[in-house]
Amino acid sequence: MSTDDLARFVGRREIASASAMEEFGRELGAVLRAGDVVVLTGALGAGKTTLTRGIAAGLGVRGPVQSPTFVLARTHPSLVGGPALVHVDAYRLGSAAELDDLGLDLERSVTIVEWGRGMVEALVDEWWEIELDREWGGAGIDTACGVGGPGAREMDDTAPRLVTVARRP
Repeated sequence: MSTDDLARFVGRREIASASAMEEFGRELGAVLRAGDVVVLTGALGAGKTTLTRGIAAGLGVRGPVQSPTFVLARTHPSLVGGPALVHVDAYRLGSAAELDDLGLDLERSVTIVEWGRGMVEALVDEWWEIELDREWGGAGIDTACGVGGPGAREMDDTAPRLVTVARRP
């Protein structure tokens, strides 16, 4: 991937809805290339899988894209001759060694790692980090409301997210 192609994504932005999150992902997916690793960080329900669905659409890979929580990793082959998308959920992994043990094809695919902060550093020299914050104090839900109780799901689905994109290291 050209760093110039992704330079326009670096920084903070408010994403107003799930459909806007998918669209942001489509735009990002259109410029990601084989070898790119993207770490997604955010609370449960922040939009990590929604963003990944958009990235998958931008890459032109086979779906459906679902959270890989229980299988740890899913590979979505390209439908357009591009790289596959490898979607990883590292939430239940205890270390970078366990992530490495999955035998991911980091060089020939675009790899999305949910909950991968503190793990991918042992596997790659550079990666993209995207933090999704639904409790940032804007018009969305706040930490006092939480994600339980009546109306919280509706608020969660419609609340804007603050999305921060950075190049690491």
